Amino acid sequence: MITLRNVVLRRGTKVVLDDASVVLQPGEKVGLVGRNGAGKSSLFALLTDRLHSDKGDVEIPRHWALAEVAQHMPETDMPATEFVLEGDIRLMAARQALADAEAADDGHAIADAYAQLMDAGSLDAPARAQALLMGLGFKGTQVDAPVNSFSGGWRMRLQLARALMCPSDLMLLDEPTNHLDLDALVWLEAWLQRYEGTLIIISHDREFLDAITKVTLHLDDAKLHRYGGNYTAFESMRAERMLQQQQAFDKQQERMAHLQKFIDRFKAKASKAKQAQSRVKALERMEKLAPVLTASDFSFEFREPLNLPNPMLMFDTVSVGYDTDEGEKVIVRGIDRSVLAGQRFGILGANGQGKSTFVKTVARMQRAMGGTITEGKGLSIGYFAQQEMDVLRPDEGPLMHMIRLAKEVSPNAREQELRDFLGQFRFVGDMVNQEVGSLSGGEKARLVLAMLVWQRPNLLLLDEPTNHLDLQTREALSMALNEFEGTVMLVSHDRALLREVCDEFWLVADGKLAPFDGDLDDYQRWLLEQSKEAAKLAKEQAKQAIREARATGKAEAPATVAAPAPAVAPPPAAAPAPVKREDRKLSGQARQKLNEQTRPLRKEMEQIDAKMKVWAEERAALEAQLSNPGQTAAQIAEAGKRLKAIGDEIEEAEMRWLELSEQVDAIHAAAG
Repeated sequence: MITLRNVVLRRGTKVVLDDASVVLQPGEKVGLVGRNGAGKSSLFALLTDRLHSDKGDVEIPRHWALAEVAQHMPETDMPATEFVLEGDIRLMAARQALADAEAADDGHAIADAYAQLMDAGSLDAPARAQALLMGLGFKGTQVDAPVNSFSGGWRMRLQLARALMCPSDLMLLDEPTNHLDLDALVWLEAWLQRYEGTLIIISHDREFLDAITKVTLHLDDAKLHRYGGNYTAFESMRAERMLQQQQAFDKQQERMAHLQKFIDRFKAKASKAKQAQSRVKALERMEKLAPVLTASDFSFEFREPLNLPNPMLMFDTVSVGYDTDEGEKVIVRGIDRSVLAGQRFGILGANGQGKSTFVKTVARMQRAMGGTITEGKGLSIGYFAQQEMDVLRPDEGPLMHMIRLAKEVSPNAREQELRDFLGQFRFVGDMVNQEVGSLSGGEKARLVLAMLVWQRPNLLLLDEPTNHLDLQTREALSMALNEFEGTVMLVSHDRALLREVCDEFWLVADGKLAPFDGDLDDYQRWLLEQSKEAAKLAKEQAKQAIREARATGKAEAPATVAAPAPAVAPPPAAAPAPVKREDRKLSGQARQKLNEQTRPLRKEMEQIDAKMKVWAEERAALEAQLSNPGQTAAQIAEAGKRLKAIGDEIEEAEMRWLELSEQVDAIHAAAG
């Protein structure tokens, strides 16, 4: 087990740990949480012997093998699969032993080395390495590409795969999801759930922590506090200790009321029921952890847009892609959609399917490969790029960015006004002139958010906005987006943010963009179904490769690809107890009485449902009309007005339906 006893750790003049003590048992999966700058990475350095305590004892079993993700970017032309294989220290030791034995022409040593190779699983090692690569988003054509042919984010995925390849007793992962999309995150989550060693994870993704960890270590004010439970349980237990902060708690409740408005709006709509239910769950979770989150002093809001064109965008057989040396590379074809004011889309899809390419095309960062994109009059786009440096200049400070932006958006803005505005985003004092290239990832993300807020957009395009944000800043972003009156298109692997913000989803897959009929839970099930299909073929290929390797007498099998384990089936439900005849009679009389009391309410609800169906059909017809490129400006304006009117009527009807539903529920509750 791991034991820290009365540990003191200093970094310069800062005390990172002050008389900290904790015990972690073998096999425990631990989430290490705390504010940015609290010292979480320093604690990792202490556990790996890169730092030494100033006082106290740190005890880790000597025989434990350690795996962690190297932070440096590898520079090598080694094939990706071989680079990942080198993470398996047992396999590398066996290979070296064989090379030494063959150089010495020692028959006994050669035999021993081959035995070591077999014990290290050399037959299926390439297949395991490529399974890790494919799970983390690499394509089949990339698994043997040179390491230095990949960008920085992909090289970090290679480092992660290399760490997962290492047979270890202790694994330390510092923000492993930062460079992953949702598909790779779901795969990594399943992999780590099966990991048998001791695992310590630093992450700002609460759903990721909830799915994996059973213990939470909170680093706060140089103290370590152990909580038995995942992140949500930790928040709940810590909240119990902070109930005295009632004023801050009340403030958080007011913010959460904004999310409740969206739940109320869509709860009664059958087509949105799953999304609404997911957001109800998200709200319940937020209520438990509100006292903790209000400890953050950071919040912001998007300014009210100057106008809301409706529709905002119309896509007519649009194709998106990019230019290459060989010509145009089209990724997604035939996009025929309309985007209306106030809609909130989550864009789903596997890595490489075209999510970011689509967003960049909408953001005017690159041209469409075909078709027509019609923008509503007065459309103002705010774009958050996945790579912040796509919209930032490394040699300029935050203030210079704001001055340049103000010249375009609000020429009369004074410098002091811009300084005060940056202060709201924690850029104070000399930080406003610090070169952006030297800022942390979280600071760059906050600067991009500040620039978005200043522009007063009516359409927000957000491509992985939470990559470098801590939990408090993610919470502030979620609240701001829920208060935003315009339209949101969001690409993110942060499932909590997707649940809390998005009302509907689009799926980019197989060269097409289409609505996804379901919520995030449905999407994860869909991903598992896709992986099961791939697993069947991959397992057969792996078996065949091993059979061929054994037949030829080779110690290592040719490469193949495996897939993640299937989902665990839920336990069967218990059988209902038998009901007596007398009980059935009384129950029937009670049901009849309830039916009489609720009949007029239910009749009105049915009338509302019928109207909703008519409105939905009319809205679909209007959207189809707007998609017709032959419409005149007057026809488009008239259709847009009618769409707005229908939206208002639907919203009013939904509120009335909800009131009736609550009355019916109250009658049933009173009847017991």
